[in-house]
Amino acid sequence: MNTQQLVSFVLRAKNRIKTLRALEKSPKIPAQIMKETGMYKSHTSRALKELKENNLIQCDNPNDRAYKFYTLTKAGKAILKKAREIKKNIEE
Repeated sequence: MNTQQLVSFVLRAKNRIKTLRALEKSPKIPAQIMKETGMYKSHTSRALKELKENNLIQCDNPNDRAYKFYTLTKAGKAILKKAREIKKNIEE
């Protein structure tokens, strides 16, 4: 996907943008993301899977079964920034 497609992909689902925002400051495990965003476990899992498939986030310890830490990739940070700009322009 190109940049515009990725921004659109993120903006189409509120759970995706919530997940990216939650990971913006530091790596987190899914339980922390759920608590911070108020999302259900299934919604959190789906958002993580979709964002990972599009290389917007990465799992830092994929072999660990209990506490997988997720972080934003460089592309994820750029897409989040562009998504915020678009949302800000719409709301003005």
